[in-house]
Amino acid sequence: MAGEGSKKLWGGRFAAETDKLAEAFNNSLGFDRRLWREDLEGSRAHAEMLVERGVLTPEEGRAILEGLERIQEEIEAGTFPWRDEYEDVHMNIEARLTELVGEVGGKLHTARSRNDQVATDLRLWLRRALGEIVGAQQRLARTLVAEAERHLEPPVILPGYTHLQRAQPVLLSHWFLAYYEMLARDTTRVLDALFRMDESPLGAAALAGTSFPIDRHQTAERLSFRVPMRNSLDAVASRDFVLEALSALAIGQLTLSRLAEELVLYSSFEFGFVTLPDAFATGSSIMPQKKNPDIPELIRAKAGRVVGDLVTLLTVVKGLPLAYNKDLQEDKEPIFDAVDTYVSSLRLMAALLPGLVWHPEITKRAAAGGYALATDLADYLARKGLPFRQAHAVVGRIVRKLQEEGRELESLSLEELRSFNELFGEDALVLLSVEGAVASRNVYGGTAPEQVRARIAEAKKELEEDGS
Repeated sequence: MAGEGSKKLWGGRFAAETDKLAEAFNNSLGFDRRLWREDLEGSRAHAEMLVERGVLTPEEGRAILEGLERIQEEIEAGTFPWRDEYEDVHMNIEARLTELVGEVGGKLHTARSRNDQVATDLRLWLRRALGEIVGAQQRLARTLVAEAERHLEPPVILPGYTHLQRAQPVLLSHWFLAYYEMLARDTTRVLDALFRMDESPLGAAALAGTSFPIDRHQTAERLSFRVPMRNSLDAVASRDFVLEALSALAIGQLTLSRLAEELVLYSSFEFGFVTLPDAFATGSSIMPQKKNPDIPELIRAKAGRVVGDLVTLLTVVKGLPLAYNKDLQEDKEPIFDAVDTYVSSLRLMAALLPGLVWHPEITKRAAAGGYALATDLADYLARKGLPFRQAHAVVGRIVRKLQEEGRELESLSLEELRSFNELFGEDALVLLSVEGAVASRNVYGGTAPEQVRARIAEAKKELEEDGS
């Protein structure tokens, strides 16, 4: 029972009530109530184990499990009496359990602490959340591959860029597949984090384990963890599993941010490569002609939130002594926010991409402009035996002359080419078309249609094997 001066469940040591400002500052119920399902799940496994180990009688265990079931029904119905004075989700559930089943409800906390309880809840929640994220990543991956296949016949060609300057032409399908590869790596990072976090802290108690004859392997198995954690100090003190997840989500959000940035650029009047679907754009309150790419812009901006979530927890954990410290209450809001942000961004991008309207005549014209085929001419001379640096210089002189005359490479005749170097033959003229330039990149991982078609087939098989 709490002491006379305090009504808290932990108040026996205290003679006075908590200061109201301190109580509000200490309260985490506003965000950790999100863990209620996991808290009940862990409590059921703990209660069942205590009965089997003889710490609780079967009657006590049955009463506790019935009370937990009643609490779940109340929460799902929206009638559960959440109370700020109980600070967090764990104390709220324990207090309500005692109200429902009597003093036996207090026995549920035998052989555990809020320290191992919250660590278990958070792992359970994050395990479920990361599984949802992998599903959303795979849905976007399918969309990217479908768009790559859709724009392969007939092939849509657009300029590839370095330094945001036109560099060499590529297939739009190749561009889509680049983001597929990035997303695939993002998914493996999440899966790696899932594997490493799949260990149970339950039974570590406050920090040193417990003197009660519990079976941590049993509770780990009931909660579908691979194994129990091997060190009780580590079990309650470590949040590297959250940091690793946040890192994976931050990198994943950066992938989406880069894709969003290109859509913002490509849909602008200056580029004109693509038109966004009306359902994913907004208008201006003053300029009736405007169609703003708000959804890609917000996806781009939210990368700052997710990176910030990672930096927040890195800063919280830095320098914390073992074992549990109240600082670790600050681990939940960053991961909750990052998961919500990344999942919504994945879903939006998967919904947006199929509605894009690409303009092949504009992208092809841009791909041919800016002397983007100059490298092909230099490669041609190198294949004819001219050292590449000399070939580079020859083509550089050609580009300078064309710039002075306001012409493009495709306007060159064979005679003009040979005036710069006699190694140029009639087959060099093929390289002055974007189609020829794209087809010439027929190496593994290149942008030639043959290579891209093969990679699409491989990607579809990969997605089938992943069960997505």
